[in-house]
Formats: sequence, C-alpha cells, structure tokens
Amino acid sequence: MIKMQHILVTGGAGFIGANFIPYYLEAHPEAFIINLDKLTYAGDLNNLSEVENHERYELVKGDIGNRELVEYLFAKYDIRGVFHFAAESHVDNSITGPEVFIRTNVNGTFNLLDVAYKQWMEKPFTVKPGYETCRFHHISTDEVYGTLGAEGLFEETTPYAPNSPYSASKASSDLIVRAYFHTYGMNVTTSNCSNNYGPKQHDEKLIPTIIRKALSEQPIPIYGDGKNIRDWLYVLDHCKGIDLVEQKGKSGETYNIGGRNERDNLFIVNHICQLLDERAPRNDGKKYADLITFVTDRAGHDRRYAIDATKIETQLGWQADENFESGIIKTVDWYLEKYTKK
Repeated sequence: MIKMQHILVTGGAGFIGANFIPYYLEAHPEAFIINLDKLTYAGDLNNLSEVENHERYELVKGDIGNRELVEYLFAKYDIRGVFHFAAESHVDNSITGPEVFIRTNVNGTFNLLDVAYKQWMEKPFTVKPGYETCRFHHISTDEVYGTLGAEGLFEETTPYAPNSPYSASKASSDLIVRAYFHTYGMNVTTSNCSNNYGPKQHDEKLIPTIIRKALSEQPIPIYGDGKNIRDWLYVLDHCKGIDLVEQKGKSGETYNIGGRNERDNLFIVNHICQLLDERAPRNDGKKYADLITFVTDRAGHDRRYAIDATKIETQLGWQADENFESGIIKTVDWYLEKYTKK
C-alpha cells in the first residue's frame, strides 16, 4: 500500500506548472497534487484537461496572498511538499502595473513560506516529528541576475541585478526563501531557469506570438533590432530538473537550469518561419519571414541571458533531452494543431 503524500503546487494552470503536473503525477504514484491557482489571464484550465479527472489531483481556485486559504489547505491536506510556480511573470505588464507583481511574487511567497514553516517546524531548526522530509521548492528565473555582455554565463553565485519590476519582485522572493533557510533552518531549494518554450505557453509570449501572427498572416512583431539573446530551455526538460532538485538537491541551495541553447530573436523568428513554410505554406506562395516587423524596443530590455547549468549537471546528473532544433519542432507542431483547430 503506497502512503499518499499531499503536495501543493501553486500556479499549476500556468505554462510551466501545467506541464509539470501531468509529468509529476505519472512519475510519482505516491503523490496527490493540490493545485492552487488564481486563474488569472496566465492560467488556462484547458492546459490541464488530461488530469482534471485524475484521482490524485484537485484544483483549488484561490490566491497565494490569501493567508487564511493557504493555512486551511495546509491543515486540511497535511501538505508535505510545495512546488511554488505561482507568479506574475509578464515583463511588459510589470512595467505598466508593477504593484500586483510585488503583491503576488513577494507577499504571496512570504505567505506560503511562513505557513509551511509553522506547519512543519516547532521552532527554528527544529522540525516536527514526521515532517523531516517536507521541502519547499521555489521556481525562479535567470532575469534576477540582470543582463550579460557578449561573453560569460549566469552562475548560482552571480550577484543579483534585476532590471524590471518583474525581475526585482522575483529576486525579492528568492531572498525571502533564502532567509527562511538561514534564519529558521527550513528545508528549501530554489531553481533559476532560462527562457522556457514548448506546449501550453501563453499566447502573448514570443514563440506562440510568432506562430499565431504568421498563421493569421499578420505582421510578426520583433523588439528593437532582434539581437536580444536568450538561452532556451524546453519546458519538459525544466520540469525534470525541478523534480530532480526537489528530490536530490541540497537544502538551502540554488540550482540554475538552462538549456545551453543561446539564440537571438532574429534566429528564433526566421527558424520558426522556415518550419511553418514547410508545414503550413501560405496560400499565396510567399514566405512567412516576409511578415517580420521590427517594433520599438521594450523599456529596460535586457540584452543577453545565458545560464551555466554545470552545478545541476555535475551534482545531480541532470541533462536536457532536447536541443533547440528538436524542441522547436515539437513546439511548432503543438501550436499548429492548436491554432488550426480554431
């Protein structure tokens, strides 16, 4: 008889969470997942249709900022682990309306940590009997490190230098998690990831936007000169990395998860256009790349991010299964099915 472990996943209807939950339920038959999600514009229950009737899954619509609700869930389900995905994450939105980013990413993270601490621990550095294996895993971003020049990689020891209200709020949440380890001895881990891509991403993000605009033969908007560089990580590889850190990572440690796939936005858009030319050619015979349009750059737009994933690779044995060329084919095919079904 498998002893069931109730796991709280926050923000599970978002892009990464909605890929993580089906993966985790299959990989861990002892896990019962409670998905706490506010279901804002970034959450889409269609992304969880394959698990909505799963016997080890329950959705709770609610806000991580609602302390009474969080306390209720910890007490009702005797939560034994947390995967904290929930965050306001759209950089453009953080520029026009930063307050909600502070409320959710900073105050919400504090709420979760403090409730977990009181549920699992008697006092600082003293865990309640039976709660020794409970862990709080915090999912963050490489944007907390700021921007890079033409050379170099973000390491776990890179000083924080966030440049947008979004990345500043995530940096703040990372530091609160760190404080709960050093002050209270709480069992926490953090992972900072590079740019994710793959199925179930919000329509307004770069890769879905390229595909959506191309298929509707609208201008494909690219910020500035298109030379901004990101390290691209296939979402399922990220989910496997998160699982590994939670299982085998050292308490109090941070692990960078990156795909070692640096590409600039011009490469991304041209490569996707080529794939679409092959898979869904335009009726007029023209190339999708003809639709590429350059628009005014975003305020505070970081030039380059790239992650050094050596620590998780060498210490925990993680390795990305997809490179960009293999992952983008799976991604384009998924969105082709989604957008041509409408």
